[in-house]
Amino acid sequence: MAMSISTTSIATTLGIGSGIDMAGLATQLAEAQFEGRNQRLTNQSETLERRISLAGSIRSSFSTFASALGDRLRSGDLAPLPSISNAAVAAVSSPLGSIGKGSYSLEVTQLASYQTLAGPTYASAEDTVGTGTLTIRFGETSNASFTEDTGKTPLTIDVAAGATLNDVAAAINGKNAGFNAYVAQTGTGAQLVIKGSEGLQNGFTIEATEDAGDPGLAALAWQPGGDPSRLIKTSADAAFTLDGLARTSETNKIDNLAPGLSLTLTATNAGSPATITFANPSSAISSVMQDITGALNEIVNELRTATDPKTGDLARDSGARALSRTLSGLGSVVIMPDAPEGAPRTLAELGLAIEPDGSFRLDNKKLTEVMNRDPSAVAAMFTTGLNGIYSTIDRMARSNSISSDPGSLAGSIARYKKQSLQITRDLEKLADQQEDLRARMVARFAKADSQVAASKSTLSFLQSQIDIWNSQGD
Repeated sequence: MAMSISTTSIATTLGIGSGIDMAGLATQLAEAQFEGRNQRLTNQSETLERRISLAGSIRSSFSTFASALGDRLRSGDLAPLPSISNAAVAAVSSPLGSIGKGSYSLEVTQLASYQTLAGPTYASAEDTVGTGTLTIRFGETSNASFTEDTGKTPLTIDVAAGATLNDVAAAINGKNAGFNAYVAQTGTGAQLVIKGSEGLQNGFTIEATEDAGDPGLAALAWQPGGDPSRLIKTSADAAFTLDGLARTSETNKIDNLAPGLSLTLTATNAGSPATITFANPSSAISSVMQDITGALNEIVNELRTATDPKTGDLARDSGARALSRTLSGLGSVVIMPDAPEGAPRTLAELGLAIEPDGSFRLDNKKLTEVMNRDPSAVAAMFTTGLNGIYSTIDRMARSNSISSDPGSLAGSIARYKKQSLQITRDLEKLADQQEDLRARMVARFAKADSQVAASKSTLSFLQSQIDIWNSQGD
């Protein structure tokens, strides 16, 4: 609070009468009056800041640990990613949560294709085409025959009076039925081009129902036996063999073809099969388990210091204590509830042991034994699916980031920040009260100083009179 002009004026004249620094005395007395309360609040504020910093650091360490583990599983040395000996034939990938192993032989004899149909030639894309309805039917189509797929509903396109070739293309695209229609400007004029979806049964024919008063729409119709030059390309299924077994697909993108395997076919390789293999994460699991143990110990050590009963700022913190309890039971948590009988289900079965002081230790002998006994089950624990090591750690990290949960680290941080804000307000209130007391003392001391000055003036006058009387007596 700033001093008023009158208070400042008083302060500058204080001490003239008494010879004492009254303004400084008022300031010192006001500070002494509030020193205890100010110090207590300042100490509390500093403690809260340390608690916020500690809880935030531990929460951040856990989140960073979970994120790094997830990245390593998705794209690092633990990812059982497929690879193909001839990358020109297909792009290979693993569906989320699916694990591949072993090898496959892939031979592609035909790629999936879509039908391309061209319309008759018009002078311009803005030429009108007549009025009526176009009906598109789906099925296996060639220049010689059409076998309709009755399971697919025909598509109806209404063509209004005055519609142009461009309008027809826009109307077909607007149906969002898997078509790509556009007008091509060729050397002989404008032609409507219609491309369907991949797959043998996605071929199509076009029927036209004209308005007798505005004919012309029939020119866009097409059936097998019509102008063969208009059927630019026929639709087809992809044909391939996987491990010698003949397969087909409506599209070139084939998901979940085999455990851990999805394909996007890009070329044929008849007579020259490509080999698909999976990276074996077993060799990296021991290293990863060592890293997991080390990361957990760093968090445990940070927690141990923070929750020390005598010196820890989080000794009584509910979020920190809850995390300590969770970590102490981590080894026995069932992280693979759907694992078959006899397969590892906990981190303890992978060799993660907990020492009496709460720190972690990796039993390499135990890990090696379970990897030799059931390598696929161990590998299954290192995925980014709903179950496994990553999901367990990630859930713990996320639960400690929920500020609405008073039993989490984030909940503790939110509580401490609220308390810190209140202390800041209390300190501001005390500062205002201290300044108010100082100002009142300045005013009171000014009055007293004025009285002292008046007394000194009277005393001086009397002294001069006495001096005069004494001199006359002589």
